[in-house]
Amino acid sequence: MLERVDHGLFGPASVTWRVHLEPVMWVAGMRALLLQSLHPRVMRATWQNSALFDPKKAYPRFQRTVEFVGTRTFGSTDEVEAAAARVRRLHASLTGFDPDTGRTFRVDAPAGLLWVHCAEIDSYVDIARRAGIVDNAGVDAYIAESVRAAEVIGIDPAVAPRSRAELDDYFTAVRPQLRLTEEATRGVANLLAPRGEAPRWTKAAISTVSTLAVATLPRWARRIYGLPGLPTTDLVTAALLRVVRTGTQLLPEVPAPPEIREARRLVREARGA
Repeated sequence: MLERVDHGLFGPASVTWRVHLEPVMWVAGMRALLLQSLHPRVMRATWQNSALFDPKKAYPRFQRTVEFVGTRTFGSTDEVEAAAARVRRLHASLTGFDPDTGRTFRVDAPAGLLWVHCAEIDSYVDIARRAGIVDNAGVDAYIAESVRAAEVIGIDPAVAPRSRAELDDYFTAVRPQLRLTEEATRGVANLLAPRGEAPRWTKAAISTVSTLAVATLPRWARRIYGLPGLPTTDLVTAALLRVVRTGTQLLPEVPAPPEIREARRLVREARGA
């Protein structure tokens, strides 16, 4: 009898693994940061507590975020729980100050956690669809799978969207709360023109990817940023995402940690079967 291998939350047959192995998803990660920044409380809590905006600490902090997403996606059950527990403990120890109300609030408040989750999931699934990685059925499957990721970070799975329609309903409900704060303006400027001690090529890559990510935002989000929300932008951006994805498929695979290389192999085998 073959021993069952622990593939964590998802596994090689999941839409999540297939999506997250695509290099074009770097655009989705930046899109998520841009979208998340439009929630005043979330942005202020990030600004007040995160090393992302300290030039000397920003790059290591960015690397830790990338590592967490990688572990959550491809790690074993124990690895996912250990990483998520660290994040939950950190969030539980932090507070933010809202100058609009004069009140202090918890960073791990359910509404804030849900916003961060939904902005991230919307970004990954939107880029995956427009780049030609998934169809509409794959979109719903990805969102349904993402409930597992929401739960480990402390979100009640009963409130996490499970389909494109539910995710759209969530954004419709939360949009009146969104606006561009001074903290968001400064944070986005740091994405478009990174400072700090990261290698020069890394800064150039972050700037390029972030610039493309701005164009992938929903029209209503672009308008909040003071940018045109034109349908033509969506058409051109979708075409560019497909070109980028095609280009990355023609290139040799980017060097990756052992777990990512193994995930690539397993996904290829699953799709071949």
